[in-house]
Amino acid sequence: MRTTLSILVILALVPAAAGAKTSTLQQRIEAEHQKAAAIHARLHAKRAELNAATVKVQGLQQQLDETNTAIGQVTAHLSDISAQERSTQRKADWNNVQLRAAQRSLRMHDEALRRRLVDIYENGDLSYTAVLLSARSFTEFVERWEDLRLLINANETAVRERRAAEERVADVQTQLQRTQLELTDEEQDQARSRNQLDTLADERRNLVAVADSQRRHVASEVADMEALSASEEAQLEALIQERARELEAQRKAEGIAGNQVQTSAPGLFAWPVSGTITSPFGWRSNPFGGAPEFHQGLDIAAPTGTTITASAGGTVIMAQWYGGYGNYILIDDGGGYSTGYGHLSAFYVSTGQQVKQGQAIGAVGCTGECTGPHVHFEIRINGKPVDPAPRLHSP
Repeated sequence: MRTTLSILVILALVPAAAGAKTSTLQQRIEAEHQKAAAIHARLHAKRAELNAATVKVQGLQQQLDETNTAIGQVTAHLSDISAQERSTQRKADWNNVQLRAAQRSLRMHDEALRRRLVDIYENGDLSYTAVLLSARSFTEFVERWEDLRLLINANETAVRERRAAEERVADVQTQLQRTQLELTDEEQDQARSRNQLDTLADERRNLVAVADSQRRHVASEVADMEALSASEEAQLEALIQERARELEAQRKAEGIAGNQVQTSAPGLFAWPVSGTITSPFGWRSNPFGGAPEFHQGLDIAAPTGTTITASAGGTVIMAQWYGGYGNYILIDDGGGYSTGYGHLSAFYVSTGQQVKQGQAIGAVGCTGECTGPHVHFEIRINGKPVDPAPRLHSP
């Protein structure tokens, strides 16, 4: 967050009976302050727009990622189906080999049986009888009879087994063909799903591209407005420095040695509240979107309502709402030092009041531009922000 706190110091110190030159300078300061405040308000709105655009891009990108994941799953499933089809085809090919072998064996048995029947029809069934009658003894007759019976049974069994084998192979073949058809249907379904997902991915990819283009446009506008805000604040700072020189010359002319309300040694600062530092002094990512920003103080998190004490003694030159700082207190600590306390939920002091180091001045809150209850604490030397951390000590 950028702001020009020195404006408030000057406004508080301007005497009521200022001359024409002072009045004109004060009017210029007021005009520049109003311009800077207006730019800051627009910048805040534009940062909110940028944040919304960024969230939209992230949401669309997440949907695209989910679609791509689904495409990957369907592709993997299609690969599995293709592997199953190849395996089923190999089984079907081997089954065909077995089926053809069984059919050949059955045809051979059928052909032998057919020739035997034809031989019996044409010549009579003399071979078995001749074998039996050629026996030289009854024992040999019985043996030949048993051998012939076993041979006939074996032929009949072989024929039955070959027929059963053919039927089994045919059943397996039918099942394999059914499996192959099911796999083909499933493959077609998955291919249709893949095509639908590809179409959806293309649509979402286009939406991401459009949303990201809009986000980049808004980010460019934010950058331009931040540059404009910085320029306006630079002009304000120049006017403030000019006014500060006038006041210093006025104090010297009146024989005033400087700030007479200081109640603590210059450069000695106490922690304003006990809590966790959630954002240190220096460059950081902008919590409201846009380019990185220079954070001019410490953000110290604490529960809403926690008492804030003066880090150093001095004169309250502001205790009111101040733009992104929300409820804000500015204390002139003397010796060129000033301390600021932002986002307060309550004021315990008022403008012009003198305070001592450690005195309760307000309560922690989340007013203005903030993401949670905390106090934004600044230390400035001659209007320039410095890192408070190494300058703080326990009161």
